Amino acid sequence: MATDIVYVSRLLRLRLLDADGEPIGAVTDVVIGPLTSAEDGPPVLGFAGTVHRREIFVAASRVGWLDARGVQMVTGAVDLGQFRARPDELLASSLFGQVEGGETIRDLGLCRSERRARAWVVATVALRHGGRLGFGGRSRVADWHEVGHVFDTRPLPDHLADIRQMHPSDAARRIVDLPADQRATLIGALGDHALADVLEELPERDQVDLLSELDLHRAADVVEEMAPDDATDLLGELSGDRRAELLDEIDPVQGMTLRRLLAHAADTAGGLMTSDPIVLPPDTPVADALARIRQLEVIPALAAQVFVTELPGQTPTGRYLGSVSFQRLLQEPPGSPVSSCLDMSIEPVAPDLPELSVARRLAAYNLLALPVCDEAGRLLGAVTVDDVLDRSLPSDWRS
Repeated sequence: MATDIVYVSRLLRLRLLDADGEPIGAVTDVVIGPLTSAEDGPPVLGFAGTVHRREIFVAASRVGWLDARGVQMVTGAVDLGQFRARPDELLASSLFGQVEGGETIRDLGLCRSERRARAWVVATVALRHGGRLGFGGRSRVADWHEVGHVFDTRPLPDHLADIRQMHPSDAARRIVDLPADQRATLIGALGDHALADVLEELPERDQVDLLSELDLHRAADVVEEMAPDDATDLLGELSGDRRAELLDEIDPVQGMTLRRLLAHAADTAGGLMTSDPIVLPPDTPVADALARIRQLEVIPALAAQVFVTELPGQTPTGRYLGSVSFQRLLQEPPGSPVSSCLDMSIEPVAPDLPELSVARRLAAYNLLALPVCDEAGRLLGAVTVDDVLDRSLPSDWRS
């Protein structure tokens, strides 16, 4: 378990920061989900906060940093819907003052998960002997296991709990074979991010069937947690009415991105691309570029290179300038700007390029990702080799 601990009591009332580090609200609580692994600890689903006097929820997968400044997001999108905790969710503050074995829970310590990218878990519990008020007595910090039962919000039968601890691809195969009642129980116990991971591993027809078992609000939350290219593929399989309902329910900024991706035919570069490659301005130091690549949530195909553009850095970006491979970054001085080592030999492709031509281009240049630009030279996204493989293999390959 990682040793960098952030205590909940120190987060409360700190600032909620957008992707640029600008304050947009205040953190009011930490939302803890059902225990999924005795090794990893109770998962942090997200953070409750206030924005314009409205209590909102920010999913943990959208948060990049927890520190003395507050909670900083990695995306600019904020769902301003009113936050209400689900029955299987715990607010960290609700545990404060609870007496366990003659000791009072005073605080919870959070750390990054060693098993999942951009995820946090409860690692430690601050306890005080001497009743609820805690005057006098002794304080100590214990491993979360000592009071583990307080996190059991929704016990599951052993055979279902085992599925929750599997790799998403293995869990996906097991879930579709469950009887309807057991599948509903497990889906209800999975967090939105975990369920999104499972959906991404299923064939499209099974994705549609599973999504149909969720109410509109939960379905939208899960789609928001999916990678943009996977979410686009799923939305493309839905009926027009259901797709429109979900897009209206999804966060407006993310909904705009998905609508833009849906405008491209599925068998073209635009239909295959993800809108979230690593994009950096030309004056970014090489050391910062390497730090971005090292982030756990970046898939290997996208970590192989960074794309350099003029501002803005969100797709569609400013003018595309070139790319830098991971190997080249390792060869450059850490303080050098990425503009000093641009590779401009790889021509970006148009979004309407057929998928077979995309595959040939990736193979010809031994690339893991290929930039996609519009007529104005703005970067729209990148096609990764795993997306091409998904299209090339038989439709039932996951079985």
